[in-house]
Amino acid sequence: MSEPDLKITPTVLVTGPSGAGRTTAINVLEDLGFEAIDNLPLRLLPGLVEAAGASRPMALGLDSRNRDFSPAALLDVIDMLEAQANTDLSVLYLESRPDVLLRRYSETRRRHPLAPAETPEVGVQRELNLMAPIRERASLLLDTSDMNVHQLKAEIEHLFAPQGRKLALSVQSFSYKRGVPRSIDMVFDCRFLSNPYWKEALRPLNGRDEAVQTHVQADPRYQGFFDRVLDLTRFLLPAYREEGKSHLSIAFGCTGGQHRSVTLAETLAKALAEEGQQVSIRHRELQS
Repeated sequence: MSEPDLKITPTVLVTGPSGAGRTTAINVLEDLGFEAIDNLPLRLLPGLVEAAGASRPMALGLDSRNRDFSPAALLDVIDMLEAQANTDLSVLYLESRPDVLLRRYSETRRRHPLAPAETPEVGVQRELNLMAPIRERASLLLDTSDMNVHQLKAEIEHLFAPQGRKLALSVQSFSYKRGVPRSIDMVFDCRFLSNPYWKEALRPLNGRDEAVQTHVQADPRYQGFFDRVLDLTRFLLPAYREEGKSHLSIAFGCTGGQHRSVTLAETLAKALAEEGQQVSIRHRELQS
């Protein structure tokens, strides 16, 4: 007798610094039919998720205001959720520029939760430092700096509305010296391409600069490699959608994470965006 198909439950973990829009995002997800749970103690989450089963998609709001919060504890929760065969986890990290976070606190005249007796500036910087490891593990980054509440709502609906939802793509670059990022679906090594690092004029630049891209793309192996990666991505997108996945993460690695991998990530993301895909880009080493 064949085993019944395993039902996959979409689960969105919403996090980020205070003031970036987490509460708004949780409310929108609840309106979309997600079972929303905000600021539950981390130690209670494993049992709650297991008890909830696959009945409804879940939205979990977690940040530094949780009573037992620590980056290590939240990373453990992410590991636990990713290990569950019946859970399709998206880690949505909402962020804003420090000056925007500070302005929002000034407008509300609230004390920052990580600096109740100090200035909001201290609290904002302290929280950004604290949340840095979580940001690195996020599958989706959403910068709300220039968004109002209505724009943020529209963006969340675009990413997670059940009908017509597009698969969210994350394209990243990284350095093998620091190791392969976690939670990546496909990893491509581009260290075989000509390295701009050895050109003195290109060394201080990165793969977002046209001169570096021109150098990398001049390698006779570049176009064949890029075309195959693009074709593979196109082939896999329908399969991921049919499986019920909400996102696909692709990463390119090179020695320093500055030139070749950044070039590949930028050009792949641009090609996919031009085809109408929802794409976010992250360059790990450029953001360090």
